[in-house]
Amino acid sequence: MTIELLIPLLAAAVQSGTPILYATLGEIFTEKSGVLNLGVEGAMILGALAGFLVSKFTGSPVIGFLAAGIVGSLATSIHGVVCLWFQGNQVVSGLALTILGAGLANYLGTPYVGLTAPGFAPYAIPVLSEIPAVGRIFFNHDPLVYFSYCIPPLMWLFFAKTRLGLGLRAVGEYPSAATAAGLNVASYRWFGIMVGGFFMGLGGAYLSLAYTHLWTTNLTGGRGWIAVALVIFAFWRPGRAVFGAYLFGGVMALQLRLQASGTQWPSSILLMLPYVLTVFVLVLSSWKKGNSEEPGALGVNIEPID
Repeated sequence: MTIELLIPLLAAAVQSGTPILYATLGEIFTEKSGVLNLGVEGAMILGALAGFLVSKFTGSPVIGFLAAGIVGSLATSIHGVVCLWFQGNQVVSGLALTILGAGLANYLGTPYVGLTAPGFAPYAIPVLSEIPAVGRIFFNHDPLVYFSYCIPPLMWLFFAKTRLGLGLRAVGEYPSAATAAGLNVASYRWFGIMVGGFFMGLGGAYLSLAYTHLWTTNLTGGRGWIAVALVIFAFWRPGRAVFGAYLFGGVMALQLRLQASGTQWPSSILLMLPYVLTVFVLVLSSWKKGNSEEPGALGVNIEPID
């Protein structure tokens, strides 16, 4: 592969990986509080539809992007009600959220299939975009990609340096000790669920407002499940999630380019590539579990204190 083919592929990997990155960071935020949310796919697709509709009817993709995050938070709040109020099974609740979100979005979005909405256009950052190779790969995208660059370091600072972030981690690791220290476990977990859902909704909005600029059924295409796997691959570290998201984005971009080039490989095999990589990543992550920063109380419901 020549450099003239490699650089566009790497640039496409960044773009394709951005919605996965948003969703992965949202799931990391939620799981840091000790709540396992398998409803990422449902929150993403509801966010994608909300962003598309709000942008279409207001003419403002910025408002649509923010609306998608809010809808993502509202969607995951259903998971919060089930798990925090009614002490329901977190795995079952997350799966139900995915089914509900996908069905509701596809039903409500049926009249708009194939239609377009105002979105975000690529904007080359002056000077940075002119850096050989690096500029074309990282600094010739839309504003939502640039915004995603800021989130991982800010999230690391939040978890490592702020009182609220340290409290959130304590709730996810040792909820009984956090309670003894005077922290309200339920409030922190609600915070983790809502903020995580906001990022998941933003990931969905990227697909409808920047990646495609249109609405179609099943727009997320399983990216929410990839995000769940990437949390494990990233060992719950925001910085490592960037690498994982772009890796998967690169595989997706490569798959599309192979199909467009008229390769002799069956299309069904090419479509499998991202999900085969997902399985491989899960196996590899399990093998290296000793380096994991998995929250100690992940998936464990906490009985409310009377």
